[in-house]
Amino acid sequence: MPIPKYYEFFAPVMECLKDSKPHLSKETLDYCANYYKLSTEERSEKLQSGQSILSNRVGWARTYLSKAGLVEKISRGVYSITDEGKKAIANGCDKITYEYMTRYPAFVEFAKRTFNKKDSHAPEESEMSNDKSPEEMLEDAAAQLNADLSEDLLGELMKISPYDFEGIVVKLLIKMGYGTLEENKEAVTQKSGDEGIDGIVSADKFGFDSIYIQAKQWKPESVVGRPEIQKFLGALAGQGASKGIFITTAQYTKEAVAFAAKQLHSKIVLVDGKQLAKLMIEYDLGVSTVATYKVKRIDSDFFSEDV
Repeated sequence: MPIPKYYEFFAPVMECLKDSKPHLSKETLDYCANYYKLSTEERSEKLQSGQSILSNRVGWARTYLSKAGLVEKISRGVYSITDEGKKAIANGCDKITYEYMTRYPAFVEFAKRTFNKKDSHAPEESEMSNDKSPEEMLEDAAAQLNADLSEDLLGELMKISPYDFEGIVVKLLIKMGYGTLEENKEAVTQKSGDEGIDGIVSADKFGFDSIYIQAKQWKPESVVGRPEIQKFLGALAGQGASKGIFITTAQYTKEAVAFAAKQLHSKIVLVDGKQLAKLMIEYDLGVSTVATYKVKRIDSDFFSEDV
């Protein structure tokens, strides 16, 4: 089953804490996972930041309950139900919803800040941004921005000459750690006599091995088929090479991918337009950073008794 939304963990968190005993955050997490019978794989799913999705959503559920005054943190990583929380669950833990918690002024103020609400009313449940926790909303926004940027990058790559495109591919590989610009200043082959090879970069900074490049500046909606990969394999064999990267602004057919994967004596890596744009963004090639946002959390060690 899909991992429940963060507000769907309100009830199991309260169920876990309703015995009035202090509970470690891990106990709450395990209780919630068992409550929804989540598999090992589901419990291990991660956000892009590397944080567990389950931990993130249970953590935010606990935060919301705390802001409403129903749960309190009594020591580092230890939580308990409050007297107000005991009253709230008198009619059942399933009655603890986002709407229910809007009766508490402190929670309303928190919700307004969280959802950037400027009027005097708490956000409606429908405004909870597709059931995402704040971190998930940030990641979704970043993913959308990068998707738009990728399309723009591919558009720019289609405007330059094929020779310049080959040069950008070489610069990208150098940024990724394949030798240095000085070592690879002649990496892009000349138009005549390239024998099906568009560039060569050293596989390491000492130049012990070489990687041969084929760069195809094709329309993003077009496809590179198996015949093109076969030609590239032949070009590698002609050079006595065993390593090659085929990079394109287009896409690959399933047959092309399967053919490249089954080669035993030559290693051919296929990079399509989406992957190319993603790598350019990751290695800051052709893009610049316009803003940086840092997401911080409490440093519990700073507030521990030993400090």
